[in-house]
Amino acid sequence: MPLDQRRLEELALTYVARFATSSGKLTAYLARKLRERGWAEDAGPPPDLAALAARYAEIGYLDDAAYARSKGEGLLRRGYGARRVDQALIGAGIGETLRAEVAPDEAARRSAVVALARRRRFGPFGELANDPARRDKQLAAMLRAGHGFADARHVLDAPSAEALDEWVGEGAEDGPQRGEWD
Repeated sequence: MPLDQRRLEELALTYVARFATSSGKLTAYLARKLRERGWAEDAGPPPDLAALAARYAEIGYLDDAAYARSKGEGLLRRGYGARRVDQALIGAGIGETLRAEVAPDEAARRSAVVALARRRRFGPFGELANDPARRDKQLAAMLRAGHGFADARHVLDAPSAEALDEWVGEGAEDGPQRGEWD
């Protein structure tokens, strides 16, 4: 059944009520629905989806900044790195300026890489075997998760979990500096 203005707004309201979303994701969803169902010929010209999303943001149904912060923090807690966070926000239609504002700081990046290592039992959280093939696989997994090479290598070379906790704490105190193991 082709969409008209009333039905399109019903779909939009249902979507924003059901999902935490961004303006870009709402626009993409509505564009997909228009492609799937078409636009009723007697309903006038097709709607401006970006304007509809902007109106919903103005009303307060959408908040791209809150969405970006929430999505980014959630991914970091799960152990994903800054690059994967940025990719997820690009996919959600978040603009470059807002992505830069919510980008994780050094302490958050360090905490995320340690969270991944803890969860996947990499480095000092797993078996301390001197297996270069295993270490390479762990390093590759950390890079795929969006972490930087230096941070991933730092975690894998850590002598203990306590040393990593100190390293995360140093990131909060010192900013972007990276320490080396003694």
